[in-house]
Amino acid sequence: MEMLQDVKKRVYRFGNKATDGNSKMKNLLGGKGANLAEMSSIGIPVPPGFTITTDVCTEYNLLGQETVIEMIKEEVEESISNIESFMGTSFGDKNNPLLVSVRSGARVSMPGMMDTVLNLGMNDEVVEGLAKKTNNEPFAWDSYRRFIQMYGGVVLGMKPASKEDIDPFEEIMEHLKEKRGIHLDTEFTIQDLKDLVYDFKDTVKKRTGHDFPTNPWEQLWGAIIAVFNSWNGDRAVYYRNIHGYPANWGTAVNVQAMVYGNMGDNSGTGVCFTRDAGTGENVFNGEYLINAQGEDVVAGVRTPQQITKLGSERWAELAKVEEDDRAANYPSLQELMPSIFKELDYYQGTLEKHYRDMQDMEFTIQDGKLWILQTRNGKRTGAAMVKIAVDLLKEKMIDEKEAILLLEANKLDELLHPIFDPSALKRSHVIAQGLPASPGAATGKIVFFADEANKYKNTILVRIETSPEDLEGMNIAKGILTARGGMTSHAAVVARGMGKCCISGAGALKINYKNRTLTVDDHEYHEGDWISLNGSTGNIIEGKVATMEPELSGEFAEVMKLADKYAIMKVRTNADSPKDAKVARSFGAQGIGLTRTEHMFFEVDRIKAMREMILADTVKGRKQALEDLLPMQRADFEGIFKEMEGLSVTIRLLDPPLHEFVPHQLATQKELAEDMHISLQAVKNKVAELEEFNPMLGHRGCRLGNTYPEITEMQTRAIIEAAINLKERGVVCKPEIMVPLVGTVKEFETQEQIIRATANKIFEERNDTIEFLIGTMIEVPRAALMADLIAEKADFFSFGTNDLTQMTFGYSRDDAGKFLPIYLKKGILKVDPFEVLDQEGVGQLVKMGTERGRSTKPNLKVGICGEHGGEPSSVEFCYKTGMDYVSCSPYRVPIARLVSAQAAIKATL
Repeated sequence: MEMLQDVKKRVYRFGNKATDGNSKMKNLLGGKGANLAEMSSIGIPVPPGFTITTDVCTEYNLLGQETVIEMIKEEVEESISNIESFMGTSFGDKNNPLLVSVRSGARVSMPGMMDTVLNLGMNDEVVEGLAKKTNNEPFAWDSYRRFIQMYGGVVLGMKPASKEDIDPFEEIMEHLKEKRGIHLDTEFTIQDLKDLVYDFKDTVKKRTGHDFPTNPWEQLWGAIIAVFNSWNGDRAVYYRNIHGYPANWGTAVNVQAMVYGNMGDNSGTGVCFTRDAGTGENVFNGEYLINAQGEDVVAGVRTPQQITKLGSERWAELAKVEEDDRAANYPSLQELMPSIFKELDYYQGTLEKHYRDMQDMEFTIQDGKLWILQTRNGKRTGAAMVKIAVDLLKEKMIDEKEAILLLEANKLDELLHPIFDPSALKRSHVIAQGLPASPGAATGKIVFFADEANKYKNTILVRIETSPEDLEGMNIAKGILTARGGMTSHAAVVARGMGKCCISGAGALKINYKNRTLTVDDHEYHEGDWISLNGSTGNIIEGKVATMEPELSGEFAEVMKLADKYAIMKVRTNADSPKDAKVARSFGAQGIGLTRTEHMFFEVDRIKAMREMILADTVKGRKQALEDLLPMQRADFEGIFKEMEGLSVTIRLLDPPLHEFVPHQLATQKELAEDMHISLQAVKNKVAELEEFNPMLGHRGCRLGNTYPEITEMQTRAIIEAAINLKERGVVCKPEIMVPLVGTVKEFETQEQIIRATANKIFEERNDTIEFLIGTMIEVPRAALMADLIAEKADFFSFGTNDLTQMTFGYSRDDAGKFLPIYLKKGILKVDPFEVLDQEGVGQLVKMGTERGRSTKPNLKVGICGEHGGEPSSVEFCYKTGMDYVSCSPYRVPIARLVSAQAAIKATL
C-alpha cells in the first residue's frame, strides 16, 4: 500500500499584505509570528519573512534534527524564495545578497529568554558585495562582525569562560578600543572592523576547532536549530517555571528579511511603548539609537535616547542635563527625524486601537525608511496594568468585562507589598540617580553576580548591564541596579515583567567586578553593604529605608469594585489573629474561611498551659489546664469576631498531633518538669509516648477531640462565649465551627454532639443564644467518597486541599522537596500539586464531594481553605465546581477576588 504523504503545513509566510496567518494563531505561530502576520494584513510596513510553527519545535524535541529538517526543508526553501522575490535580492548571492534575521517566538512574550541571530547569510564574499551594493563599506563590515559575534554565541556556544570574564568577542573589541584610544563601537574604522572579523573568526577556530561556517544555508539551519534548542535552555526553563508556562508549548522560529539600522546617520533602531509600561501613564514613549541594530538598544551597551521630546526633557531633568546640551547632543527622534516620528506615532496609535491594549513595538529606520519589526501586548508592572485597564475603559476602547479580563491576577501581588515610608525618604541620603525602569521599593545588601543573589536574605543585584543569563539572580534579588541601559534595556523589560524594582542607566556608578566594589564619586561601597532603590524616582539611596503597608486605593480600588460587581463566588481569608483579619478585611475579604486555633497555643504565655494539659494523666488534670487556656482562647476569638463583624468566621478545632506542642530539647524539658513538680523522666516518657511513626496520619484532628472530648468542650466554650460577649456589645457574630480530618460519619457525629451539648449548656448559663454552624473539613479521600452521608449532619464543607493533596498523591508535604523538583524537571509532573490544585485527581475528589454533599443537602455551603484558595487556576476550578467561596491568605484576597470575577465572566462568553 502506498504511504500517505504528510501534508501538514509547518511554515507560514507574511509580508506585503500577503499572509498565511493572523493574530488568533498565537498557539501555532507564537506571539511574534502571529502579530507579524496580523500587521502585514493591515498594511503596517513589515519586512517579509516566514514562521516555522511551534508544532515543529515539539516534533524536533521528539524526532531530532535530521528528521525535522527533512520535514520542513521544501517549505523553508520556498519561503526564502518568496522573500527574495519581494526584496529583489538573492540568498547567498555575493553581488545582490539577501540577509535574514532568525528569532524565537513563543505564544507568550519571554523577552531575552531565547536566542536571536541577525545578519545571517554573511561571508567573505557577501560582505564585499554588500559594501559595493550599498556604497557603504563601514556598514557592511560592521554587519559582518555583528553576525559572527551573535552566531558564535548563539549557535556555536562561545560564552564567557567564567562569571568574572566578559564575552570573548567583547573582550577582543575592548582590547582594540583600548589600543586605539576610542570608546564607542561607532568609532571603529573600516580597517578596525576588518581586523575584528579576522580576529573573531580566528577565535572561533581556536575555541571550537572548526572554521566559521560560510555557506548561508548551513548558517540558516544552524540558527533555526539553535532557536529550538533555546526553548529548553536554562534561562527559558527558569522563566517558564517562574510564570507557570508548560514545557510542551514549544517556540516558533521567525525568519525575516534584514533591514538595517546601522547604515549611517539616516538609519537607526528603537523600542517603543504606546503607554508607560512602568506607571501606565497614557504617553507614547520609547528609546532609539542612530546607526545601530536592535540588540544594541535591548542589551544596554549604549544608553539610548528618547523618542519623544517630552520623554527627552523628562530624561534630561533626571540626568541633570541642561536643555541646550540636551537639544544639541541628546535630541529626541521627534526633533531629529520629525517625518519618521510622525509615521511611527501613527502606527503606534493604529496598533493600540487594533489590539485594544498597550503595545510594545520594535522598529528599524533603514536609510530614511521606517519598518516595524514586532508588536506585542507590552509587559507592564502591576500598577501600570491596573491603570491601563481603567484608562482604556474610560476611553471606551474596552468594556467593563474586557477591563477585568485584561488584568493578570498574580501581578496584583506587586501592589500589596510594602512601600517606602515618606517620612523616612525625607531623611534618606541619595547617592546617585538612574532611570526609574520599574517602580517599587527595594532594600538589600549589594551583590555583583546573579548566581550569588541568595548570598544574603535581602539583596540588590548590581551590574554594569544584565543579560538573559542573569534571570535567576534577578528573580531572587529584591531589586536590580545597572550602570548602563535605558528604559527598554534587558534589565528594565524583564524587571517590569517580574514586578521587580529596577533602576537602569545610572551612569555615575563605577562597578568593579574583580574587587566587588561600587564607587560613586569618591565613596566606595562593597559587597554586603546596604543600599535602597526607589524604582518610582530612580533614586539610589545609602543604607536601609523604612517601609510601610500599602493601601487599596485609587485605580486599584476601582478595579476591585468592578470585580466585585461581576464575581459570584465569594472570597474569604485564612486568619489566625485579629491583625490578620483586619488586613484581610481592608483587602475586601468577605469573611474568614479558616482560623487555625493551634497557632494560638504556641505563644509563650500559653504553651506552658498547653503542655500541662498534654502531660496530665487524668481528665481532671487536663480540664484544669484547659481552664487556664479558656480565657486566652476566648479573647482571641473576640478580637477576630470584632474585626469581622457581620461576616462568617470559620474556626477549625485543634488539628495537629500533640507531640508538636511538647518540648524536645533537654533544657526545656527540665524547665517543664520543675514547673509541674514532676520528674524529668516523666516528661521524657510522655514525649516518647506521643512520638509517632507518621504523625500526619496519626493522633490528630477529630481523633484528638474524640479521645479527649474536654479539648473540644473548651474550644466550643471559648467560641460561643466570645460570640455572646460581643453580641451583648452590639457586635454581630457569625461563628462556624469546623471539625477537622473527618473520615467517617460517626467521627463527625461524635464531635457534633459534644459541640451542641456544650453550646446548649452555655445558652442556659447565659440565658442567651447565638446562631452558629457546624461543618467539617474534607481533607481525607474517604470523606469525599462519603460526602452524601456526612452532609446529612454537616452544615457546610470546607475542602482542606493541602492534606487532601498529601493523601491522594501519597506525598508527604514535608519530604516531597527531595523528589518534586526532579519530577518537575523530568516532566513527570507539570506543576507542584501543593502550589497548583491537581484538577485531574484531587480536583475530581473535590468535585465529587461537592456533588455528593449537595445531592443530600442542596443548599450545603461549600468552600476551600487550602493554599490553593489564592492560586488563580485553582480559584477558577473552584468556581466551575460551584463553590460558595474560596479562602486564602490576606495578601492573596485581591487576587482571588479578581479571578472570581474573571471566572464568572468567562463562563458567559
